[in-house]
Amino acid sequence: MTQPTAAETSPRPAHPARWRILGFLGVAQLMLILDVTVVAIALPHMETDLGLSREAVAWTVSAYTLTFGGLMPLGGRITDLLGAKRVMLAGLLVFTAASLVTGLAGSAGMLVGGRVAQGVGAALLSPAALSLVVSLFDGEERNRALGIWSALGGGGAALGVLLGGLLTAGLGWPWVFRINVPIGLVIAAVLTPGRPGR
Repeated sequence: MTQPTAAETSPRPAHPARWRILGFLGVAQLMLILDVTVVAIALPHMETDLGLSREAVAWTVSAYTLTFGGLMPLGGRITDLLGAKRVMLAGLLVFTAASLVTGLAGSAGMLVGGRVAQGVGAALLSPAALSLVVSLFDGEERNRALGIWSALGGGGAALGVLLGGLLTAGLGWPWVFRINVPIGLVIAAVLTPGRPGR
């Protein structure tokens, strides 16, 4: 029986930028969780401006959560097949583009369609980003990283209501969606494979 070499048994070197990457992935995950509740305060303004029916108002919330939750297992499977980095970036770009469409919506159909597309992006991004976090850390550091990840998810829902109120009162309801665009583009630029530090 062949004995493992020293290279095979030595611990994998830690990624030098792992905590910075965790920070950007954490912001991306926070963005997904915020979008569950960030629309709560903005809904009456959307209803008035777009002339939404009661059903359209309900679907503005549930279209995102149902698509996000329902497609997440598929997103995890696609991550296994295609690789976490590729799927994470694809999901981030889909979510960012869908946020722009939703923020520019002039009708109920465009609004709800944008929310469905946001859910598709989130279902790709979330499991892929978690897979990256797990692969970047080992041992006790992994426990700490996952603790940070869980805390972002737990606090995101409450923060969404506050942020939704601030954005709606200040810039207007479209910005509860548009705010995701510059954030998503910055995260995509920083985490694109091939950049220094990746």
